[in-house]
Amino acid sequence: MRSGGLEMMSSSAAAIVAFNLKEATNWWSDVNESPVWQDRIFHVLAVLYGIVSVIAVIQLVRIQLRVPEYGWTTQKVFHFLNFLVNGVRALVFVFRRDVQNMKPEILQHILLDIPSLAFFTTYALLVLFWAEIYYQARAVSTDGLRPSFFTINAVVYVIQIALWLVLWWKPVHLMVIISRMFFAGVSLFAALGFLLYGGRLFLMLQRFPVESKGRRKKLQEVGYVTSICFTCFLIRCIMMCFDAFDDAADLDVLDHPILNFIYYLLVEILPSSLVLFILRKLPPKRGITQYHQIQ
Repeated sequence: MRSGGLEMMSSSAAAIVAFNLKEATNWWSDVNESPVWQDRIFHVLAVLYGIVSVIAVIQLVRIQLRVPEYGWTTQKVFHFLNFLVNGVRALVFVFRRDVQNMKPEILQHILLDIPSLAFFTTYALLVLFWAEIYYQARAVSTDGLRPSFFTINAVVYVIQIALWLVLWWKPVHLMVIISRMFFAGVSLFAALGFLLYGGRLFLMLQRFPVESKGRRKKLQEVGYVTSICFTCFLIRCIMMCFDAFDDAADLDVLDHPILNFIYYLLVEILPSSLVLFILRKLPPKRGITQYHQIQ
């Protein structure tokens, strides 16, 4: 009797779990297939990107007012690119349905991919900044860093433009897969860059005397930003791999709004917001020694 009762309870529990899973699946499908919910989620993303863009431009103005005598420093360019990337992404999500209906189809790929490329450039600039600080502290020449930064970015953009042109000329699914895997590789490269130079700078700061002014705060800043950026680019790399081979993980369609929301929140909105907050400190007005200027 007891064993029979246990079996009945077990089967009832399994039935309840199965029912709840079915309900959750139905909810997910209902939201994904609803044009109203699609527009709502895309507009929420647009608002979030717009907020990040405004924060970035406010910080840029504050820096300019603080040190107007300096030109386009690395810090200013970083905030300007954040403003640009998030602003363009906000506009894309405001008009997401119109973007999806654009012809030829290659225009859709370009509008959806350009902000991602610009995001890579923005945070590659942060890696460059850290690399310069690291090598200068070790009395190593940094003359080759900036040419390398521009060369890497030029190669990435040229390859991506070539992929767009081939996709325009011959719109086959294989080229879409190659394009997404290429960007997965770019994201992995960025993640490793943060791990390499963020990790090196973190370890170098750890060796500074404990009483060094600002050591602890700078150590936390580098540690947090390295962890955030490494994680977001690694997630982007993994997601791009799924996106390339699994239609259920396709981000460039209207009927995956929940997936879009989770993805862009994790790989762009939250990382950008956190990094802008962590790097919110204004530079000193005079006598700065490590305030780099873009030539």
